[in-house]
Amino acid sequence: MGVDRARTRPLSEFSPGILSVEHFRAIPKIDLHRHLEGSLRLTTLLEIGRQYGLDIPNTSQLRALVQIREDEAFTFQNFLSKFQTLRKFFRSPEIIGRLTREVIADAAADNVRYLELRFTPIALSRSNNLSLGEVIDQVSTSTRQADRDFNIRTRLIVSVNRHEGPDLAAQVVEQAIQRMDNGLLVGLDLAGDETSTPVQLFAGVFREARQAGLHITIHAGEWGGPQNIAEAVTVLGAKRIGHGIRVLEDPAVTTFARQQQLVFEVCVTSNYHSGVVPALAMHPLPRMAARGLIVTINTDDPSICQVNLSEEYRRVRQEMGFSEAMINTCIDAAVRSAFIPQAEKPGLAELLK
Repeated sequence: MGVDRARTRPLSEFSPGILSVEHFRAIPKIDLHRHLEGSLRLTTLLEIGRQYGLDIPNTSQLRALVQIREDEAFTFQNFLSKFQTLRKFFRSPEIIGRLTREVIADAAADNVRYLELRFTPIALSRSNNLSLGEVIDQVSTSTRQADRDFNIRTRLIVSVNRHEGPDLAAQVVEQAIQRMDNGLLVGLDLAGDETSTPVQLFAGVFREARQAGLHITIHAGEWGGPQNIAEAVTVLGAKRIGHGIRVLEDPAVTTFARQQQLVFEVCVTSNYHSGVVPALAMHPLPRMAARGLIVTINTDDPSICQVNLSEEYRRVRQEMGFSEAMINTCIDAAVRSAFIPQAEKPGLAELLK
């Protein structure tokens, strides 16, 4: 796919042998899978809650509603429940803009040089009187300004949820296609409970999106089985898979994914907190890489999981036994699979120097 990772500095040049978060923060990074709604600052949420009179008396109670705690059940139902509270805070255009800006600022502070930020226009429009198009416009405007202010390059992916059905998804896609010429909006994602709605119902919507030039990434093979990964490709035209860590459960799907050069957006801490893996040390990421699958390392929901990409790198290296070469391979894969034109990818590789 044409980008030479060798032009970027090896991890060992930053601080040989040290496995602190600071060591990994020094590495220029790419995050292909981060949700806006799952990346919000707790202090800002408290401020918004007070401003709008939301029923959130103190920090501890808010933390229990929007972040994973070690003393609670690690299940996908509990994980998804955090979004029900988080999406109540998008109360006005100004707040949408502020939250978007802060999420991008936090990524830049972690030395993320390129970010693909996904957000759910349907959910964000429900706490205010904005249309779907107005939500997309507000996120885009704030993103453009934040990129200038924090010296980061961000692209946006609109996300739709399975349980909301194809009709609402079609409305989001229509609005997204109308705004593709801004250069920021590059992709479409299908998220939510994999068991709720057959993906075949979304085939027409995603076909229209692909024909218009939107790239496709699909949450699959996380809470559902490996067959969902194959369907994401054959039915919806996915080139990347959000999570996909159950791919190894079916050798035929593993072979298919390798033949298709399918890219997996792996988010190790999120997979642990949502109950997909019982422990970080048991995560299948090393085995996925060993089987020749294309894997990248991402955050998913930094605030919900109380993690950043530097910490994800540390955990992959220290708790999963990834070598420096393996991490470099993941970074290279992220460059090559970014949803930008091929001609821009050498420039993206330059950002990692």
